[in-house]
Amino acid sequence: MANVLDLRRRIRSVKNTRQITKAMKMVSAAKLRRAQERAMLARPYAQMLTNVLQSLVRRTDMFNENGDIMHPLLVEREEKNILVVVVSGDKVFAGAFNSNIIKAAQILIDERVAKGQNVDVEAAGRKARDLYNRRYPRAVYEKKTEHYDNDLSTHHESIRHRAEKIEVTGDHPGILLKLAYDDVDDMARDIVARYERAEIDAVYLVFNEFKSVISQRIVVEKLLPIRKLGEHDITVADEMSLEQKEDAAHAAQEAGISIHEPEESVIDKEAKKFGTSEVDYIFDQAPERLFRHLMPRYVTTQIFHAMLESVAAEHAARMTAMDAATSNAGDMIDALSLTMNRVRQAAITKEIIEIVSGAAAL
Repeated sequence: MANVLDLRRRIRSVKNTRQITKAMKMVSAAKLRRAQERAMLARPYAQMLTNVLQSLVRRTDMFNENGDIMHPLLVEREEKNILVVVVSGDKVFAGAFNSNIIKAAQILIDERVAKGQNVDVEAAGRKARDLYNRRYPRAVYEKKTEHYDNDLSTHHESIRHRAEKIEVTGDHPGILLKLAYDDVDDMARDIVARYERAEIDAVYLVFNEFKSVISQRIVVEKLLPIRKLGEHDITVADEMSLEQKEDAAHAAQEAGISIHEPEESVIDKEAKKFGTSEVDYIFDQAPERLFRHLMPRYVTTQIFHAMLESVAAEHAARMTAMDAATSNAGDMIDALSLTMNRVRQAAITKEIIEIVSGAAAL
């Protein structure tokens, strides 16, 4: 059994660890508040963009004179090649946050490969990037240059050489640390371009949907093709267990975070009304042109909002994990203190017995 000095050293070490985990919990709580506010502020724009597109749909013929759908993002094809965008975290100490997202993505990948489909993986976040780069090969593109003699111009084109059923086509480490709309826009435009040239037939987004600390779930959302504007095509949803909700509620209460969904603001209510009146709106540009221009931005907004919610969910998971670690450290300190007191009492009792025995021998 350890002596009193060793036990005191362990208690001191656990107390230092408890101070660190408690500080990390408070930092995550502060970041969670900011992430929630940012996600709420992004909702009115997304809602108004959806309303404008819906208004354009009502005033635009969705089919051209040949009977084809007007926008390529609405075209549904047989799913032979799909893209899975996995939104994970960039840091550790978030409990099962990253592992749950990767598990849901892996189930989707395995199911599609079993059906004979080719799967491209694109990771947003360092944890998913590191895993998939170890597990799957990178996609190989060959640049082909064509020269035109008539105007002395050149045309560059990338040709894909697929070698495996599952390949990594891109990663975005650090994009969630300082989430910016422009970075997400670059990522979304690349995805849209690949879909328009039929390199991929469907796009699935795997992320942690966040409404409040106790209302979040891992979802697999079909991003492309777009079936109905303003509606999320959720194919898989993994809800929180009762125990997880209780742990999250306890951590939120300790940190002063509300467990209820934020109330709808006046701006949100006005955003829902925007562009919904049954009147003939006058657009500066042709509705068909506006529709073609705004559809890629709609995809960008969907990805951006998913990442905002994922960032908030990561902070909530880290806050819950650090609260549990702080509580466990307190229990360990109590157990070690009890053991130290017993060892010290046994040592004192032993010394008393030795003194009494020595006095009796005299």
